[in-house]
Amino acid sequence: MLAADPAIEPVPETLNSSRIGAARVAIGLTQGLALYLLYHAAQTPSWPATEPLLFAPLLLVALLAPLITISSLGHLTHRQAALWVGIVTVLAAAMGWYDRWRAADIAILPKSAGPSERIVFLIVAGFFIAHALVLAGARDRRRIASYASYFEIAWKLAVQLTFSSLFVGVTWLVLLLGGQLFELIQLDFLKRWIHQSWFAIPVTAFAYACAMHLTDVRPAIVRGIRSLLLVMMSWILPVMTLIVGAFLLSLPFTGLAPLWATRHAGSVLLTAVAGFVILVNAAWQDGAAFATAARVVRASARATAVLLVPLTVIAIYALTMRVRDYGWTNERVYAAACLLVASCYTFGYAYAAVTSGSLGRLANVNVASAFVVLATLLLLLSPIADPARLSVNDQLARLSSGRITAEKFDFTYLRFEGQRYGREALAQFATRTTGKDAELIRKRAVDARALRDRWDRVIQPPASIALSVHVWPEGARLPESFLRQNVNDFHGESAGPQCLRDASKTCDAYLLDLTGDGKPEVILLGEPFEQSAVMAETTPGRWEAVAWLPFEASHCGSLRSAMKAGQLRAVPSTINDIEVAGQRLRVSLKGEVRCAPTASGHDGP
Repeated sequence: MLAADPAIEPVPETLNSSRIGAARVAIGLTQGLALYLLYHAAQTPSWPATEPLLFAPLLLVALLAPLITISSLGHLTHRQAALWVGIVTVLAAAMGWYDRWRAADIAILPKSAGPSERIVFLIVAGFFIAHALVLAGARDRRRIASYASYFEIAWKLAVQLTFSSLFVGVTWLVLLLGGQLFELIQLDFLKRWIHQSWFAIPVTAFAYACAMHLTDVRPAIVRGIRSLLLVMMSWILPVMTLIVGAFLLSLPFTGLAPLWATRHAGSVLLTAVAGFVILVNAAWQDGAAFATAARVVRASARATAVLLVPLTVIAIYALTMRVRDYGWTNERVYAAACLLVASCYTFGYAYAAVTSGSLGRLANVNVASAFVVLATLLLLLSPIADPARLSVNDQLARLSSGRITAEKFDFTYLRFEGQRYGREALAQFATRTTGKDAELIRKRAVDARALRDRWDRVIQPPASIALSVHVWPEGARLPESFLRQNVNDFHGESAGPQCLRDASKTCDAYLLDLTGDGKPEVILLGEPFEQSAVMAETTPGRWEAVAWLPFEASHCGSLRSAMKAGQLRAVPSTINDIEVAGQRLRVSLKGEVRCAPTASGHDGP
């Protein structure tokens, strides 16, 4: 088959040149030095890390441009390589600058001047696809290369990058072992070096460059790994086809309600579509191998090309419902972009399956979809289709149109997920004096702007204890002195559960005499996965937490139900405390709350 024919890709004479190898090693060392200097600046911190709009572009360029250059040497002419690396440098720098510009002044933990992780992932994915297209075009000397070249180059790059990462890992294992060996004879210089950034970063870049060169001049290594990988993946396709087919056949009997109840059905369906696309391509390869593949593999590929349609349609419907009910968010914009790409593959593959038993049109679909992916990434990484900008505009439109009230509007989302666009909206809200719910919007915006990080929040104390505590059994009443206590008095180690300090939290309360003094204590059971406590009147009118219940008690549904039904009583402890020199040491019993499943089959409420 064409994909496994060693004659298809003879090693160019330029790759056999020692100058190419030396140039790649030099580029790797230079990259390591540049990354070390940037890392040192970020740790100090010093310039350029003190200028995020400069540091992020520099970091992206230092990560990507050397790798693109190493991969281009010997495959592109000097002029082509210089032009392509220049384009990569400009695009990476522009995207890094925009990423930091949109995130300016946002409170991030840990604080970083570098680009966001998601942006790095998208940029790397985009340049991987673009680099494969460029190398294939240069190989065929055409702007649009043959599909065989696209297939060969793309899989070669994927295996190269994976193998190079593995090579770096093995290199570090050897260095760690070497450090241990030298330490046996009381020489710890190597062990100290490998923990120093000035050594670790350049060595990693150097090892990666060496691995890239090795896999480039030894294509048989890459070809063998790729062939084995594709064969194994192609035989997974029939299994996945059966599983997804059974899933789709089950839907008429179960309905779609269980899917929507998971709240993440769309992401799972998209993952299944992506897996199908990869497996179909593993079976089809460059088209020539498909005719000689096993019959079950060919049949599975054709069936899968059709099964992709309902999966994608259901995912689109799921996203449509979420957007209709809750509007656009960053995640939903990214999901829509993924669905756009998935639709190109899905309907293209389905068309290929119904028009040709050999799926011959898959080549055109794959090439066209690659360009769609690149266009989509460019839009997402620019102001045109920035998920933050689109989602903020949509949420503001929902608020102004009354589709969501000011009480339910998520101002925190604008602060931390809306990037610069959301914070600009909050700044306008903070000065609003007219319009519907102007005072509430202004206050909520001011509170959101005061938050230090996305996990912080403004805690409003309850107006009264009675509003946050529900007494069981029905009809029971909390002691008057407990109800009269000021909520601001609950603080410190004896504060009790969150419901006494946070208006958004609630507790279940039970009255039971646990001290034997004839007066009941108040047992407060917090919300699931929150702390619960025993409150006692330590001085007249002063209630404090004197004991804590096991953490598991709050999220045990069967236990909560039994307590609400009145099935609780005080029993003496099974083990005494210890007194040492007049000081009492409390002894806590080992063991967990035994939580029986509820009628729904779950432990939780």
